[in-house]
Amino acid sequence: MQFDDDARLDTSEVQDVRRSRVPGGKATIGGGLAGVIALLLGLFFGVGPDNLGLTSENDQPSVSSSSASQVRESCLTGEDANTEEDCRTVAVVNSVQDFWGQEFQRRQARYTPAQTVLFTGRVGTACGNATSAVGPFYCPGDRKVFLDLGFFEELRSKFGSSGGPFAQAYVVAHEYGHHVQNLMGTLGRAQDGRTGASSNAVKVELQADCYAGVWARQATRTPDPQTGRPLITELTDADIRDGLDAAAAVGDDRIQEKFQGRVTPESWTHGSAQQRQQWFYEGFRYGDMGRCNTFR
Repeated sequence: MQFDDDARLDTSEVQDVRRSRVPGGKATIGGGLAGVIALLLGLFFGVGPDNLGLTSENDQPSVSSSSASQVRESCLTGEDANTEEDCRTVAVVNSVQDFWGQEFQRRQARYTPAQTVLFTGRVGTACGNATSAVGPFYCPGDRKVFLDLGFFEELRSKFGSSGGPFAQAYVVAHEYGHHVQNLMGTLGRAQDGRTGASSNAVKVELQADCYAGVWARQATRTPDPQTGRPLITELTDADIRDGLDAAAAVGDDRIQEKFQGRVTPESWTHGSAQQRQQWFYEGFRYGDMGRCNTFR
């Protein structure tokens, strides 16, 4: 994955609070066994810690501002995105939101941008406080994506993903898929409390995978509003394989087999490895969000 060296990055779309102290009470989960339980319940691309029972009565739904934002100081151009992980995240967020803004406009709808919040350890949100053990998630309450960049090492070390820059891009694009669902009114379908291979919870997650694939297909064709040229200049077959590999690594069956030693489809909330790959590739193959109706 390559970015246009001369492109200017919009760091206003990413809030860096990694040096901040989160106000409020203690989060209810941490590392060790509790973290593993959180992983089994809903790790990888959830829609807020409140869905996992991770909030505390004393939690405060806010994030204090960083006194010195690393990304704002360091991530200026596409050249920075080609060399630094933090800046690559900024560039992917920019590309994803450029695409969805233009796609919504084409459909005569209004896209409202969402910030990505970079944090370390724990973070406060409108959905409650959460720790890094929850994995990346989207909170509809404040319309933000929350991401601890240390997660990507766990994606490789704990879950056997091949990793790579595009595996990270897939994660970010999936979370923005939830934001698109929130704007379109479909995200709430996952809140009926049901689980299982055919549940709405799974269908919502698979649709977000498909939306990530749609962006991937269109990424090298989506013009940067500032330059008129695509921010992402190249996606290779190897990049897409990394995305598919990451999608498989976070399938419910893979996670259950690794941490439970058995697969229980009746408790699935995100879909199997095969389903997640299938729907990401469906979006990538056609580049059309109309192909992402997982509720059929």
